[in-house]
Amino acid sequence: MDGDEEGVVGPMGDEAMFPNGGGDGQQQRGSKAVMGGEQMDVEAYASLYTGRTKVTRLLFIADRCGNEGMQLEALRLAYDEIKKGEDSQLYREAASKIAGRLGPQYTLDQAWADSIDRRAEQRKDKLENELSGYKTNLIKESIRMGYNDLGDFYYAHGQLGDAFKNYVRTRDYCTTSKHIIQMCLNVILVSIELGQFMHVSNYVSKAEQTPDTLDPVTVAKLRCAAGLAYLEAKKYKLAARKFLETGPELGNNYAEVIAPQDVATYGGLCALSSFDRTELKNKVIDNINFRNFLELVPEVRELIHDFYASTRVGGRDAGHPLCHLSLEGLPIVGYLAEGRYASCLEYLENLKPNLLLDIHLHDHVETLYTQIRHKAIIQYTHPFISVDLHTMADAFKTGVAGLEKELEALITDNQIQARIDSHNKILYARHADQRNATFQRVLQTGVEFERDARAMLLRANLIKHEYNQRAARKI
Repeated sequence: MDGDEEGVVGPMGDEAMFPNGGGDGQQQRGSKAVMGGEQMDVEAYASLYTGRTKVTRLLFIADRCGNEGMQLEALRLAYDEIKKGEDSQLYREAASKIAGRLGPQYTLDQAWADSIDRRAEQRKDKLENELSGYKTNLIKESIRMGYNDLGDFYYAHGQLGDAFKNYVRTRDYCTTSKHIIQMCLNVILVSIELGQFMHVSNYVSKAEQTPDTLDPVTVAKLRCAAGLAYLEAKKYKLAARKFLETGPELGNNYAEVIAPQDVATYGGLCALSSFDRTELKNKVIDNINFRNFLELVPEVRELIHDFYASTRVGGRDAGHPLCHLSLEGLPIVGYLAEGRYASCLEYLENLKPNLLLDIHLHDHVETLYTQIRHKAIIQYTHPFISVDLHTMADAFKTGVAGLEKELEALITDNQIQARIDSHNKILYARHADQRNATFQRVLQTGVEFERDARAMLLRANLIKHEYNQRAARKI
């Protein structure tokens, strides 16, 4: 397990310093048309998933969307999907939420629910009798399959706790790596549905420790499951790494848990909130496999590219001739950055309503957005000696008072080395004396070298004169 620290990352490298003041003219370059804040296409979204997760996601949207039209569409799709299965309890829940608002076709069909319950009871008795017979005969493979069938039965009927117990019991009767992988994937699936992500992490590790080489599809599934577990634990950097390591073999093979579009969204946002500039370039933008996922969600792709381009203007391109030009005494480089920051933040705001309807991401949206915004503020201020807060507030589409509070928090947290002139609304960078710091490091290195040299000479003389201690002989 990687042990990198989580949290907001500081400046992404050592950039040249440029003064940045306020002015009336603003030159923006590189801004892109942002996507409209369109209402989610619930039917298209639901088509990405299968099985129980499709239903739970639709019911989650119905509970959270706050739009009656969208709510009824989600409930209608959930009702249709539930009737294809055997979970009568979930069916009753969906029917009660619809409350007759979709007409007579979508009311509670009590006869259907009762017939499902009767068949379920008969099926359960049959499976338990078969398992009892297998235990009597002591055939390991049959016992494993018996527990597995019971787990499938309970899962289909929404009894997730019983399904989990039966899947776990198959572990003692697994005889091959294939059986172990199947057991782990079953337990992971139920654990995700139950929200027990500690079990998800444990069984991902068990699956990865099997002696046989795992096929690419299984590896991709385990990466996604581990990513969800880290996301739930708010370990965003580790979550990003897992999603970024997911291979294109995933495709639609894990639709009962996650869609490829989710991999792009979860991985992209976690990476933006936790990766430094080099990691963002090497592990996200230049990652060919992950690029395939990003193509499915153009908004996230453009968001990442705009964020990276914004951080680049003050750093690598600082040597560009444009950086030495001025507009009314101000460097143009400040204005080149603003267009991308505005575009990046606008993409985030347009994505936010739909992300809040995501069953796994909704609890993390505010935290991720805050970390991404703080990183953007840090990157904006880092290349400059002074920053006019009015200009910066325009770039971040916020008020000067709100921006000042954000900067105060970052300065207090030691993430920005600066001070604020509240009267003139200017941020002044506080930079260490690089010349003095270099001399101090040289002197410290000299002291350490002298200490090491003396220690080596002392040891050499001790060995030469045989003053080394020898182990006492046992009599």
